[in-house]
Amino acid sequence: MTEISAWLAVLRVPGIGPATFFNLLENVGDPETILANPDAIPKVSAPIRAALRSPDWAAVEQDLQWAAQPGRHILIFTAEHYPQLLRQIPDPPPVLYVHGDPALLTLPQLAVVGSRNPTTGGRDNAFEFSKHLASVGLVITSGLALGVDGAAHRGALAAGGKTLAVTGTGLDRVYPARHKDLAHEIIDKGGALLCEFPVGTPALSQNFPRRNRIISGLSLGTLVVEAARQSGSLITARLAGDQGREVFAIPGSIHNPLAKGCHALIRQGGKLVETAEDVLEELRFQFVPKVVAGMAAERVTPDFELDVESRALLETLGYEPMSVDALIERCGLTAETVSSMLLVLELHSYVESLPGGRYSRVDKRA
Repeated sequence: MTEISAWLAVLRVPGIGPATFFNLLENVGDPETILANPDAIPKVSAPIRAALRSPDWAAVEQDLQWAAQPGRHILIFTAEHYPQLLRQIPDPPPVLYVHGDPALLTLPQLAVVGSRNPTTGGRDNAFEFSKHLASVGLVITSGLALGVDGAAHRGALAAGGKTLAVTGTGLDRVYPARHKDLAHEIIDKGGALLCEFPVGTPALSQNFPRRNRIISGLSLGTLVVEAARQSGSLITARLAGDQGREVFAIPGSIHNPLAKGCHALIRQGGKLVETAEDVLEELRFQFVPKVVAGMAAERVTPDFELDVESRALLETLGYEPMSVDALIERCGLTAETVSSMLLVLELHSYVESLPGGRYSRVDKRA
């Protein structure tokens, strides 16, 4: 029994969701210990205890066989590429299934969400905002749904940027089926699909609110493009606020029912944005034109000056590779602030990102 197979076996038990799983870890120890002596576990129901005695190893093997294919990964909560921002939400998924590059999960992201049936203007806004924001290095994260989600993914791809699609099904299927080609394009162009659901999980209605907390939890902020008053996108925005992340909303006509959800968010304290620069300014990014593929990067703008916090971060980082987690611990800043600052510093060639989610300072005296 491997560490990953033990995690999967416990999570496959009916009645064990993220909260119960982490409670078990806190009270008992690692999943191997849980499976070794389920009768010693306090305060669990008889059905859960019985299921832990006879785990569904056949289902676990399906997950492991899926992950054995090229480009597929299973990340447990303690894994290196498990995203730090997602670790901080109240109910993080214990396991992530990833098809594509898992290193993308540690990069600064913006969630873009909205109606499945947007107006033409809403679809265009989702595409253009995502295109612009991806062009300066933000990963665009959305839910692969029809409408605004699809336009957001396509906008990021059109900019030559990266995008993540968080799904409400197992990654052995694509939902909706109409986005099968889009899903393949996301992976082929260096993005990723991810979910918390094991292989074989169908598109159940209760899965999508759970998916929404991951979309917002991965991201520095959530941009709502169009949403009716009763909308899944507003759930994502509410979750973002509860997670301490920024919420942005694009206003619209008072006669457009799909603008009413955005107007409600703005009244509740969401940031009104009219341009992509409004989002970047709030996230403390500066616009830097995208480097043309294949050309040397001249990324330092003449008017860029390091502020006091950025200088302190550079001194803390030094010239030896350091993980983001270690940097956060040493500098005392929040994960959101460090992620934002690192992207700005990388765009201006003060730091470089290295394999394994590490960074190091660049010697600009050379």
